[in-house]
Amino acid sequence: MSSIPDPETDLPAEQDRGDVVLAAGCFWCVEAVFQALAGVTDVTSGYAGGDAETANYQAVCTGRTGHAEVIRVRYDPAVVSFGTLLKVFFGVAHDPTQLNRQGNDLGPQYRSAVFVADDQQRQVAEAYIAQLDRSGVFGAPIATRIESLTAFHEAEAYHQDFAINNPSQPYVCMVAQPKLDKLARQFPDQLAGD
Repeated sequence: MSSIPDPETDLPAEQDRGDVVLAAGCFWCVEAVFQALAGVTDVTSGYAGGDAETANYQAVCTGRTGHAEVIRVRYDPAVVSFGTLLKVFFGVAHDPTQLNRQGNDLGPQYRSAVFVADDQQRQVAEAYIAQLDRSGVFGAPIATRIESLTAFHEAEAYHQDFAINNPSQPYVCMVAQPKLDKLARQFPDQLAGD
C-alpha cells in the first residue's frame, strides 16, 4: 500500500462535534490506536448497529445481533480533525477492503463502518471513501459502510483500556502492537505525549 492521502474534504473545527463512532474489527486493538493520538480525550469500546437488549459481548460474538464492535472517540477538533481521524482509521487501524472480517476475526460484528451522527460527518466520510477508491491506494475497493448512529452501547468494563491493561496478552501483542508501530511510523507528529 502506498501512502494514504489526506482527505480533500474535512470538517471545520467550529462545525466538528468532536465525537465519532468507528468499527474496524476487534475493538481492543482499534481502541489502542486512537488512544495514542494527540487531541483524543476519550476512547470507549462498545457496540453499535443493533438493539440495546443484545448489546453484550456474548450476544454480539454470535454475529446475529446486527451490532459491530466499535469505539467511540471523543476529541478536541482544535487539535485533531475528523478527517485526520478518518485517515488513521483507513490507513492504520484496519484493512478497510475486508468485508465483515479483520484477519482471523470473521462476521458482521467485525465489519468496517463509520457510524455517522450527522450529515456533515456522512458527507466527509463518503467523500474520503470515494477519494481513496479513486486513488487506488489499497488495490481493492473499500468495503467500509457508512451507517447512521442510532445508539452507542458501552461495552463491559473489562474491554475498556484493554491493550493498556493487558500489554502481554497474545492478541494484543500480535495485532495491536504492529498497528501502534505503524501509527508511530506514519503519524509521528500526531502522537500524544506521555
